[in-house]
Amino acid sequence: MTDNKKIYISAQNSGQRLDHFLAEKFPAYSRSYFSKLIRNKYILLNEQPVKSGYILHDRDMIDIHFFVEQSDLSAADIPLDIVFEDEALVVVNKAAGMAVHPGRGTRGDTLVNALLHHYAGNLSRIGDADRPGIVHRLDKYTSGLLVVAKNDQVHRHLRRQFDEHTIHRVYNALVWGSMKDNAGTIHTHIQRSRRDPTRFTVAAKGKEAITHYKVLHDFLYVSLLEVRLDTGRTHQIRVHMQHLHHPVVGDEVYNGRDSQIKQLPFQLQKRAGHLLNLLPHQALHAQKLSFIHPLTGKEVSFECDLPAEMRTALDKLPHLFMLNPEA
Repeated sequence: MTDNKKIYISAQNSGQRLDHFLAEKFPAYSRSYFSKLIRNKYILLNEQPVKSGYILHDRDMIDIHFFVEQSDLSAADIPLDIVFEDEALVVVNKAAGMAVHPGRGTRGDTLVNALLHHYAGNLSRIGDADRPGIVHRLDKYTSGLLVVAKNDQVHRHLRRQFDEHTIHRVYNALVWGSMKDNAGTIHTHIQRSRRDPTRFTVAAKGKEAITHYKVLHDFLYVSLLEVRLDTGRTHQIRVHMQHLHHPVVGDEVYNGRDSQIKQLPFQLQKRAGHLLNLLPHQALHAQKLSFIHPLTGKEVSFECDLPAEMRTALDKLPHLFMLNPEA
């Protein structure tokens, strides 16, 4: 079964790889899915077959024939923290360390594998065959709320809300240092790094990214932030915090671990190392999620507590950094 779509490239999106552009524009599908479509000529560029690495130009026309694949995914009896469930959708509190969908090195222990065990035959099938029910994503080591669609109609409704930026998400993040301002907005463009395609970076071109933050608590050398997103770019909060020179504590990819310890006063470095031992991954949690319910048309809101490791770190931070460092 196929579904066709035409896209015309603007100057804003020129310079991007074809497969990267498509995976970012249609986040329900993976880059490997689009690479497969390109390879099998289900995607044409200006009515001609091309390769995945084609660099887009202004006024290019992409003709996509979405093909629904059969999945070979297996179900896995993995416990899920269900915050809410009805006939239309499920809201899950995803644990840090669990990948949302299969990828390189993660095949049988993802959220999708768990969903297939708990909701076999009752998940939307719109996107990539390896992503039944998945409307949006969280990074593997980011914990928190994620909504899953039980059918295609609900999936489309929720996806439209994400595309129109009407879904509201609030995160808690521990970042290094004291913020200059108690609240602010970061408004940049983000694109995939040319040096490392697994990373993203602030750039003159790319996707618009808007992040709002507010300081909830200042521990002198570490700050707890409330973060709200207007856009949902890959790694957006992590990239923006690094851009402000306040990377997320524990974020190995965006300079949030050992490199930060070396910048602290010598007498605090051991304490900072203890903090990182408590946080084996980035201290980022999707705490609140609000959206219009596809069936009732009314706004629903959900909230979940910080994971245990972040609560433990917060309990210890006053003793680590706010007391006399000579103590």
